[in-house]
Amino acid sequence: MVRDPFTRRRALGFLAAAPFALLSTTFLTRVALAVENDDDAALMKRFDFLSQNGNVNCSAEFEASIATMPADARLQGSCCAPMDGARYLTQIKGIRKYADLSEVPPDPYDIPAGIAQKLMPYYDLTLNGTEQAAYDFAMTNSDMRGPCCCQCWRWKVYGGLGKHLIKDRQFTGQQLVDLWNIAQGCGGPASAK
Repeated sequence: MVRDPFTRRRALGFLAAAPFALLSTTFLTRVALAVENDDDAALMKRFDFLSQNGNVNCSAEFEASIATMPADARLQGSCCAPMDGARYLTQIKGIRKYADLSEVPPDPYDIPAGIAQKLMPYYDLTLNGTEQAAYDFAMTNSDMRGPCCCQCWRWKVYGGLGKHLIKDRQFTGQQLVDLWNIAQGCGGPASAK
């Protein structure tokens, strides 16, 4: 049996280079994602998709259906008002402040069902007096006078998030106001009190 030394050499060379190629691909993917995150044009493409392909609504039936969705299903778009492009850019950039909190959806118009499923039960958390005072402060002082403009699934998701952050991460009422104001998913431009 005659072996082709070039084939074997090529194979060994490929095996030696493969980790570097994989590393380069991974690195380039991360670089591309980082660039997209800071690229207004890429964010506006995302906005165009989400604003035209929403699958959410404020009905009790939709809220109930979240529990049966696959964890990787996406809750996309706004329920109450058309999305606003300028507001969307502001929100996505503002939410980055909370990137170290895995519970905070990085895009209020594209929420994985698994995150919603995790956060909704927190809405029923019982808070102690100090915690409840912080939550009440956020309810009174946030732009929407709560986590959303209506008491829909988003109200329970972001209300549950708020209670969790106050109880388990010692958020103040003002910190929750700041989060709710930047992360509201009702659509429209920034709301005034």
